[in-house]
Amino acid sequence: MSSSEASTQRIPPFVSLGSARAFSAPAVAHNISSKQAKSVADVTVAAGVSRETSVASVGNVLDSIDDSSPIARELAHENKRRERLLGRELPKPEKTRIFTVSNQKGGVGKTTTTVNIAAALAAAGLNVLVIDIDPQGNASTALGIEHHADVDSIYDVLINDVPLQDVVAPCPDIDKLICAPATIHLAGAEIELVSLVAREQRLRRAIDVYAKERAKNGEERLDYIFIDCPPSLGLLTVNAFCAAGEVLIPIQCEYYALEGLSQLLKNIEMIQKHLNADLVVSTILLTMYDGRTNLAAQVAAEVREHFPEQVLGAVVPRSVRISEAPSYQQTVMTYDPSSSGALSYLEAAAEIAER
Repeated sequence: MSSSEASTQRIPPFVSLGSARAFSAPAVAHNISSKQAKSVADVTVAAGVSRETSVASVGNVLDSIDDSSPIARELAHENKRRERLLGRELPKPEKTRIFTVSNQKGGVGKTTTTVNIAAALAAAGLNVLVIDIDPQGNASTALGIEHHADVDSIYDVLINDVPLQDVVAPCPDIDKLICAPATIHLAGAEIELVSLVAREQRLRRAIDVYAKERAKNGEERLDYIFIDCPPSLGLLTVNAFCAAGEVLIPIQCEYYALEGLSQLLKNIEMIQKHLNADLVVSTILLTMYDGRTNLAAQVAAEVREHFPEQVLGAVVPRSVRISEAPSYQQTVMTYDPSSSGALSYLEAAAEIAER
């Protein structure tokens, strides 16, 4: 497909981001709530200014303190980032891009990155599948997919040869986003896979069959597949590496993350040599970034120095909203689309799509 023929999808108008009114209103243009705007208005009313005049001049008030208020400068900066995203078109890839989201270190944001980037791309109109092969099933939880022991899951696909199309379920909050859930049965899958034929290729073959079935049934081609891995290099993760063409590595901005990265890259090199020569580390995303600490800045600088082509410009900050979202069985994209965390994942998704 030529670049001129490649169809594109527009980033959708998220609840708090998208309407023309939301971006034209001075108060929201600086990302402040209506309650905050009212507070500013009340102060000006007390000073003898009419409420209509005061609300209309909230933007001017904030503009005047941008140089002296760190909070106002940050809000203005976030608004500029949102304006750059509004209306941006994301190209559909020429073929399905399959990402393994992996890091041998736990707690670096693998699942959070998987579900939020998948949600951002799907909300932009692209067809996205998330495959949860982590026995904890956290990606399934975040997407609101049932994954109790009685549900057919990716375990049945890998061990019992159940077709992938029989286990995928739609995300209730976002159109065009589907998920193959994980159940607790996956905890024993590592042992059961040992004795099976072509044990490293079972997920890849299931994905290939599913793609053919979608085409046969007249369904749209999948644009992206994200495989959420457990924090280890067992047979489940090896299956993910063999099925994917690209590796997305979330790196927490702390020292231990750098140690884990070097070992992960050695393991990926082994996979490339023996099982999947087409696998490449295409994307590195810095997560849990705390701009108040020198350590976070140093880790980010070091990673960018060693992997200048792979590291995304978008950086995901530490965010309470990102942490809260899974407890409501949502991604941060739907839980609080106006948050800084949602904005960062939107930027990351756009970068990935445009690479």
